[in-house]
Amino acid sequence: MRAPRRRDPHAAEIGLRRVASTGEFHIGVIGGSGLYDPGALDDAQEIAVSSAFGEASGPVVTGRMGGRRFTFIARHGQGHRLSPSHVNYRANIDVLKRCGVTDVLAVSAIGSLREEYAPGDFVVVDQLIDRTAGVRERSFFGEGIVAHVPLADPVCPRLSAFAAAAADRAGARVHRGATYVAIEGPQFSTRAESLLYREWGAHVIGMTAMPEARLAREAELPYALVGMVTDYDCWRDAGADVDVAQILQTMAANADTARAMLAELGAASPAHRDASPIDRVLDTAIVTARDHWPVDAMARLDAVAGRLTGFFGQPQE
Repeated sequence: MRAPRRRDPHAAEIGLRRVASTGEFHIGVIGGSGLYDPGALDDAQEIAVSSAFGEASGPVVTGRMGGRRFTFIARHGQGHRLSPSHVNYRANIDVLKRCGVTDVLAVSAIGSLREEYAPGDFVVVDQLIDRTAGVRERSFFGEGIVAHVPLADPVCPRLSAFAAAAADRAGARVHRGATYVAIEGPQFSTRAESLLYREWGAHVIGMTAMPEARLAREAELPYALVGMVTDYDCWRDAGADVDVAQILQTMAANADTARAMLAELGAASPAHRDASPIDRVLDTAIVTARDHWPVDAMARLDAVAGRLTGFFGQPQE
């Protein structure tokens, strides 16, 4: 990737206010372990965007690829300095929303709980099991404004289908429709846990999809997750354990394919973005009466729920 130009940190805020409905896809990419940059972006710009929810993992890099706008953030920060438990998931999603992102694609390293999901394969997830320990902030709401979003189907089928097709064209071996179990980490699972997750019907295991997917839904951002299998979890061989050296080696091999997938996604995604039901999920999720919304809560939610709070102007119908 060419060195991005640095940009005024307030430019993204201004862009947010103009986002409206251009009818174009603007894909936010959250790069996990093994994907620390998105590849070649035209007119790449690095922007440090502040969040009302604390410090994000780092600046975003925004530009165009295949004619589509992409905005990228490295989940674990520069040099992989943040463990899964220390990522500020709220700030990362809030920052992407402030940049005008319409949809979020997470690309993450994962372990396999199934023989047929081999290291090097790509997995497009459609269901999630949350086994994180509760130390992560799981909601933007609850401090003055309460909301309960539906999450029965936590990923966007449209974006997932686009991503799966793009991974196919990039040359990956792709599995569709898997269940991902999110554990707290940073330690890997015990053998008993790994066997239990298989009994539950999980296909892959990771440490970052939750609460990320929950927060994307609250921010009215369709979310998809492509996992890059790095290893078999410890269920497979008695006496064997997860090998970090193997994981790092497979991550490096997967990275070029992941970047090729993003390029294919940009080239093949439709020129016009039809509305998604997720775009307006807060219409029926907020239960706090409007005349009881505190000003400080509305200010904090100026990006996540700005469509309703109207903190920067009149609420949108």
